[in-house]
Amino acid sequence: MIGGASVADQLRSHLRAGDGVVISQGTAEPRLLTEALLEGCEGIGPLEMFLGGGSFSRTFTPERHGGHRLSGYGAVGDHRALIDSGTMDLIPAHVSSLPDLLGRQIACEVAMIQVAGPRADGSFSYGLSSDYTVEAVERARVVIAELNVNAPVSNCAVGLDPARIDLLVESDRPLLELPCAQAGELERAIASHVAPYIADRSTLQIGYGAIPEAILATLRTHRDLGLHTGVIGDSVVDLIEAGVITNAHKEVLPGMSVTGALWGTRRLYDFVDGNEAVRLSRIVETHDQAMLGRLSRLVTINSAIEVDLTGQVNAEQVGQKYIGAIGGQVDFVRAGARAANGASIIALASTAKGGSVSKIVARLEGPVTTARSDVDIIATENGAVRLKGLPLRARVKAMIDLADERFRQQLSREAYEKYGVL
Repeated sequence: MIGGASVADQLRSHLRAGDGVVISQGTAEPRLLTEALLEGCEGIGPLEMFLGGGSFSRTFTPERHGGHRLSGYGAVGDHRALIDSGTMDLIPAHVSSLPDLLGRQIACEVAMIQVAGPRADGSFSYGLSSDYTVEAVERARVVIAELNVNAPVSNCAVGLDPARIDLLVESDRPLLELPCAQAGELERAIASHVAPYIADRSTLQIGYGAIPEAILATLRTHRDLGLHTGVIGDSVVDLIEAGVITNAHKEVLPGMSVTGALWGTRRLYDFVDGNEAVRLSRIVETHDQAMLGRLSRLVTINSAIEVDLTGQVNAEQVGQKYIGAIGGQVDFVRAGARAANGASIIALASTAKGGSVSKIVARLEGPVTTARSDVDIIATENGAVRLKGLPLRARVKAMIDLADERFRQQLSREAYEKYGVL
């Protein structure tokens, strides 16, 4: 059924004041449902809405939230303004912890999701995002699904039984699309120092943004790479079609590229539609330490806002502004660092704000996202260094070398004052 007013009427019959509503995140937001929720459900009282780590639709804004209480675990996309304005409460959490939190600390009476299909067996596919959605469906009192005819019928680790859906609304909305970030000279310089740590047959976990795009572009001559990650974009399609990513030597789900979400354009969505070689997985498969621990050649690549001279990583906050997330960084850093033939890499530019601010610092301005005891390799455009196993003094000297040369003298003075390192 298509039509905002009629959808709102049906939503009101399924919702109760104070319900916790868990909504599919990112590109998988069921926009027909979320817009109807804001526009036509004023009479049911405030709801507790969990929006995940990021949104891109501009459905919820500081000025437009219906008086509902919003929460999320990251500041990606629209969430940054929501958190900055106080409209959204931040839940500091590792992605791997979300299945345990849903239905407990995070209220989950209602799962509001987007689906595709049906598949040959009659079940629905989760389309663009599985991640925490599967747990939300399992724990919710009510499941409300938007069946988007444009969504790809992706190969899901778990399908959705139609009998579990309490309200199914059909939609022909265009899917949200996220083009690849554009990498420049700086990002390519960083990527050049990361590439040597990625061997043929490595299994990659890689984030989303300009630096990851530059790194992926360096891998076109690699062979038999695997993919086991939280989110993928269009560039992965290029590497699969070129025969670079084959997943032939993965110990977990060989032959399949594993991801929790699809953040791309129609190119990616068409590629995964009915494609058994790309598996859309829930968090217990993408982020679980026991599962990741079986990948002996796992190389994880994540980013940071700043890193201190001992290797502590802040990937969340600048001053009072929360702009990042804990996300899956610690889950993946620990797994990559422990892999027998793998690596864990934090890649970042050495400066910000046009080179006026160093991102290599003596003291973090924001919180510690990843502890120095977990960090393996740090890379900037000035080089890369493996901190794992280095004593504190050697770490400090190595980190100063990764900084922009304009800040090294200042960092050396601060290092002497704080650590007694010359």
